[in-house]
Amino acid sequence: MDILLQQIINGLVLGSMYALVALGYTMVYGIIGLINFAHGDVLMVGALTSWTIIMQARDAMPGLPGWMLLIVSALIAMVVCAVLNFTIEKLAYRPLRNSPRLAPLITAIGMSILLQTLAMIIWKPNPKSYPTLLSQEPIHLGGAVISPTQVTILATTAVVLSLLMYIVNKTNLGRAMRATAENPKVAGLMGIKPDVVISATFIIGAMLAAIAGIMRASNYGTVQHAMGFMPGLKAFVAAVMGGIGNLAGAVIGGIALGLIEALGAGYLGPLTGGFLGSQYADIFAFIVLALVLTLRPSGLLGERVADRA
Repeated sequence: MDILLQQIINGLVLGSMYALVALGYTMVYGIIGLINFAHGDVLMVGALTSWTIIMQARDAMPGLPGWMLLIVSALIAMVVCAVLNFTIEKLAYRPLRNSPRLAPLITAIGMSILLQTLAMIIWKPNPKSYPTLLSQEPIHLGGAVISPTQVTILATTAVVLSLLMYIVNKTNLGRAMRATAENPKVAGLMGIKPDVVISATFIIGAMLAAIAGIMRASNYGTVQHAMGFMPGLKAFVAAVMGGIGNLAGAVIGGIALGLIEALGAGYLGPLTGGFLGSQYADIFAFIVLALVLTLRPSGLLGERVADRA
């Protein structure tokens, strides 16, 4: 029972990161039908920007509390990622908006490679240790142990998801996003500016990715230029699993994938003599993807994006 609870906690922490990134995928797809494969690399830029700010601030102001360093670096990373994603959308995706769908898809893959290469040049290819900024005093929950960093990740995810749902469902921007997703031409006739809404969607997605990148760096204690590829791919699986284009589906898919990965690695490892241990945890995401596409291609909650003329 203690092992089960521990794996559930680990799965929820992992799933929280996937959910935040999956929301970026599903928001963009819901509005313009684009799979932004560079989204995982925005996560990487956020984590590396945060690391840079923390290293510089620790040298300049050594007495600054760790939690303040984390907040300041997160805010700056969110701004950097927002500007980056806005620029990518305006320069790389907007000119191809009316092109065949294969063109923006290839462009997205190209942007992913470009971002990784630029990050490797700027930050060098070697992995870097992400500093521990919060208390490491373990918190005992039943028979399991959870760290203050993991508690912060779960709490931050809950706050961010609540804020996002409020924006989408209760604000003028949210109504404009839903109208543009339904039919951008009709939305334009009603006074909504689709280009502004689409840019705002990319900016919000980038901020979520930056938060997820900092969460991942804090949880695993390391950052490097290729760290966004696999989380981005798994978040895409989570978005498809939940029903791409559906915000609630992205959250459910992310949490479910994190739990499947943690429980699978924790239980199948011993049962298979270590053959499917934690080093093979990545395989579970793709097994899930194959099953979902075979049994329920529209995802767990189905796709709610309307067909466009």
